[in-house]
Amino acid sequence: MPENLLASDKYHGGPLQCNLSEQSFAIGRFIIAWRGPETGHLVIQHADDPKRLIWSNVPGVSFLTAAHGTADVRDSRGFFRIKDRQHCCVKEQVIECFAEEEENALLLSGRFSDASGSTWKLRFRVIDESQLSMDATASVDGKPYNRLCLVAASRPEEQFFGFGAQFTHLQMKGRRIPVISQEPGIGRGIQPLTSVMEKIAKAGGHWWNSYAPSPMFISTDLRAFCLENTEYSVFDLCASEFFRVGTFADILRGRIFFGTSPLHVVEAYTRFCGRMKPIPAWTQNGAIIGMQGGTSKVRTTLAKLEANNANIAGFWLQDWVGKRKTAIGSQLWWNWEVDQDQYPGWDDLVAELRSKDLRVLTYLNPFLVDASNHRNLKHGLYEEAREGGYFIRQADGSPYQIMNTTFSASMLDLTNPEACLFLKRVIREHVLGAGPSGWMADYAEALPFDAQLHSGQDAASYHNQYPIEWAKINREAIAEEDVEGDVLFFTRSGYHRSPAYSTCFWLGDQLTSWRQEDGIKSVVVGLMSSGLSGMSYNHADIGGYTTTSLLPFRIPSLSYSRSQELLMRWIELSAFTPLFRTHEGNIPAKNHQITDSEAAIVHFAKFSRVFAALAPYRQQLAQEALEKGYPLVRHPWLHYPHDAEIRKLQLQFLLGSDFMVAPVLDAARENVRLYLPQGEWIHLWSKQKVAVSGPTGQWFVCTAPMGAPPVFFVAASKAGCDLAEKIAQNGLGGSSPWSSPACIPAEDESRKPSRSTSLRALLACPCRCRSSHKVQPELLS
Repeated sequence: MPENLLASDKYHGGPLQCNLSEQSFAIGRFIIAWRGPETGHLVIQHADDPKRLIWSNVPGVSFLTAAHGTADVRDSRGFFRIKDRQHCCVKEQVIECFAEEEENALLLSGRFSDASGSTWKLRFRVIDESQLSMDATASVDGKPYNRLCLVAASRPEEQFFGFGAQFTHLQMKGRRIPVISQEPGIGRGIQPLTSVMEKIAKAGGHWWNSYAPSPMFISTDLRAFCLENTEYSVFDLCASEFFRVGTFADILRGRIFFGTSPLHVVEAYTRFCGRMKPIPAWTQNGAIIGMQGGTSKVRTTLAKLEANNANIAGFWLQDWVGKRKTAIGSQLWWNWEVDQDQYPGWDDLVAELRSKDLRVLTYLNPFLVDASNHRNLKHGLYEEAREGGYFIRQADGSPYQIMNTTFSASMLDLTNPEACLFLKRVIREHVLGAGPSGWMADYAEALPFDAQLHSGQDAASYHNQYPIEWAKINREAIAEEDVEGDVLFFTRSGYHRSPAYSTCFWLGDQLTSWRQEDGIKSVVVGLMSSGLSGMSYNHADIGGYTTTSLLPFRIPSLSYSRSQELLMRWIELSAFTPLFRTHEGNIPAKNHQITDSEAAIVHFAKFSRVFAALAPYRQQLAQEALEKGYPLVRHPWLHYPHDAEIRKLQLQFLLGSDFMVAPVLDAARENVRLYLPQGEWIHLWSKQKVAVSGPTGQWFVCTAPMGAPPVFFVAASKAGCDLAEKIAQNGLGGSSPWSSPACIPAEDESRKPSRSTSLRALLACPCRCRSSHKVQPELLS
């Protein structure tokens, strides 16, 4: 962990002193009260629920500590290792003033008894009826402390969610979370792979690494907090009765959010981070096929998919700029123009697909490479940017070269207005001008802390702001071209205010594995954690991205590639998310692809139609995202906050409020243990009704043959009934595979649901037929 004394086990709390009598102030709907020197208790409440504390100190313990610090930051390929040397740490707080400063604002101030000449201030301001801002500063002899830490009370039972796109853990009580946008790593704790990748490329990563973290939480005590700072921060939730929030800044800016339910708290928080607008309607028509290989291969793939009645929305052709060999397989030429050798007749291909109501998507990132030795170069964008001074710089003024894999690239300086105009012109003329309706807006998490910026800002403070600006510029480019609402760009990097600008997120590069740390399970965690953090639209590469092939031969525990079974289970999961997009992976030849076998292509076609059939329901959810900030993929706790068991769930999710999805996330599994809350539920594939009575829910074991992942819908759901009817009409839920109940209570596991076919047969025949292995092509047509 980063060495940060403000968020470490070395801190045990400093004494709080105050001789002021008991008093309280109402500012807006918030009530801030000092309960007197006998208790030493500072509390914040809300008039709509005055008995509940939404913030308090530990009685008698300081709520603000400070120090001077010097960070030692080492970065490599978008990974950041941060150590901090601190001195003059102060924690014995004295409150001397507690008074209204102006209307709807309150000032607390005082000193630290363990530092002569020290002062501190904490200001509260009302933003609206659900948001209260706080700004904290501290200094000694006029010199600001640049390490500030809030300390607040918690309960042992309180659980914490959020923190942006987290991949390994959903519930964060008992953990420390460093918050910095960076590469997540390859393995992220899977051994020995993580250690090997760390040794080879310093790229193993840790469980807390994230492209799109957010310095925020929402807790089961119905309170939420976020930092407005973009500086590096650490949330320490290790203790049972308090937590700490430390940041590398001389002003700590935060917000407290109030709500009467989890959804109400999400609604309050998304007023701050921004709410995502509906993504283009065409994206909901079916699959976005991620592929490479050129014009002819696109037409061949399209013909195969059409022959199997797949619903297709478009083709994402990331190699539109051409490719070159690198250490991880092949990567793109980062010079943003069409490679006519790779895609001869590009314009005709785009027009041909558009005539079939299919869109083309491409690829973009905020880097440029010197492509002068690229045989098909037409526009030297790198040279233009270098001459214009558009790149971030080293101390000597030269362009900062950032190592990627086996090549270096220069990063555009988004604090330079001219560089931003240049980037928007590239998007307008070279990207949109080539005819696509969207692109992957990749990277943006690698700004070095020691870079020199045009604006003079400290790169360490701007690092987490960079991905926000990256999304903002992409958004401005499509708005200026008047194509907003019709163009999709999807980002992996982000920070707290990224939802205001990104049209869609994706979870980045998962390992092609079944693992919790880095694989298909991490997708479910990432979808729910990001949804709780304001990212209403998120999705994953179907099948994962990262294939590890360190040597020409396979090494157990080090070599990961996508099997047919993993691909098919990932397809099932993704059909119940906001976007249904494939990726061949970094080494396509080592991964099973959707067109590599009849079983895979039929399975994929079937779930592309399931995805398309859910479009009207997702449209309803899109309106909720716009108006209230709700995510499409939701942790069940958002709708069932009083069920203690629900809070523990990590590998099943709700699509909206109506569909409970418990995907198959392990190899060779034909049943799944899932939890259903109180109410009446209907199994999507068999139409079996399950009534859960009582104040809480119940655990069940559900059969899960290939092609029928455990999905239940609320019995009163029109969307659920409509989808089940389509499935029944097209032979997807026939009676013979469900001769016994699809779902039984977990305590009756001795009566496990029967399996009508073997897994091997299911992999060969997704329709689960007994007599013939010829699959019906008209499913959900």
